[in-house]
Amino acid sequence: MIFAVVLGACSPKIRTVKNNNAKPEEKEKPVEKPLKRFTQANVSLLVPFKLNELNLKTVTKAEIEKYAMPIDFYQGFKLGLDSASSTGLNFKLNVFDTEDDRAHIGTVYKNEWFKQSNLIVGPIFPDGIKFISTYSKENNVPVVSPLAASPPSEFNNPNLISVVSNISIHANRIAKYIAKNYNPLNTIVVIINPKKADDEQFTFPIRSYFQLLKSNFVVQEYISASVFETKMVKGKQYAVVIASSDRDFVNPSIEKLYRLKNLKTGGYNINLFGHPNWAKQSYSVEKLQNLGTIISSSYKIDYKSLNVIQFIKKYRALYGFEPGEYAFKGFDIACYFGGLLAKHGEKYIDYLTKERYRGLHNTFSFIRDDQFGYINNHVMLLRYKDYALNQID
Repeated sequence: MIFAVVLGACSPKIRTVKNNNAKPEEKEKPVEKPLKRFTQANVSLLVPFKLNELNLKTVTKAEIEKYAMPIDFYQGFKLGLDSASSTGLNFKLNVFDTEDDRAHIGTVYKNEWFKQSNLIVGPIFPDGIKFISTYSKENNVPVVSPLAASPPSEFNNPNLISVVSNISIHANRIAKYIAKNYNPLNTIVVIINPKKADDEQFTFPIRSYFQLLKSNFVVQEYISASVFETKMVKGKQYAVVIASSDRDFVNPSIEKLYRLKNLKTGGYNINLFGHPNWAKQSYSVEKLQNLGTIISSSYKIDYKSLNVIQFIKKYRALYGFEPGEYAFKGFDIACYFGGLLAKHGEKYIDYLTKERYRGLHNTFSFIRDDQFGYINNHVMLLRYKDYALNQID
């Protein structure tokens, strides 16, 4: 499938006029050649449509919904390139169905259009990103990881562009907020860490941050809220971080903290900080609000925003249904990178850390790591208030 928007403009030619009054000994100035104009960007999008699995004669609505994510992302991405093309740059979009299979991704490398790519977006899943990293390093080609939240260290690719902030960035954001907004002389930072591998990924950056901070914050760590209860002291402010996203662990932990804060005999002063995955999980909003709960997130749509409203209307008019989460993400990625290509041409990568982008779902603010590539360092903080998650920072 090829999507090309053709909008062109010709740069004026430069000509010289001979001066008949010039002195014989003067030499004519050399003609300045016009700079080569970057008029077309070749963009390759690698998405696991898995169209080979679909039987159009017998496919059901439920089966089609399984493929909604890549389709949603692709359609949002097309709209993003369309928006970027308004600057005057032509885009040729080459879409490859990776079928979520390494061998199939390998065949894409032989495609002539792929070889000419100015921008490669995808594959979507971590396994595909690992596989294409070898190609990226061997050919010194930037590759955008659009949706994987895996730590960039898993890919070890200096040409990788990680759009989704990894868990360490989320943890650091929480730690910095606590350090900035709480009094170290009266605050105890408590990390409830069940010690599973995923929990430790969230805990380690917070623990390390306060160790390096060398402040007066007291930091304590417990495997459960029940153990924490036995060590509590009245009169102290507690900033409690639950490092888990396991609902079977988190739900009773919230219940325990809620009861401790609301004891009839005078409760404890507790504020709760949670894992970013909580935004997609179901907990008692009333209890989360009571605990003043804050979580970090790399995804939040403001449906009152004019830009969001316009995007939804355009998406609805073109495709006949509502855009999902991945349509917004696809749009922002295409709009940002397409805009860089339109503005800076083939040298767009040099401006990745210099140009910030505020999109429909998040902000892109990249930092450079010589070993692991470009990393989006922006996450937002959301607080449970008025039975909703509201951005506070």
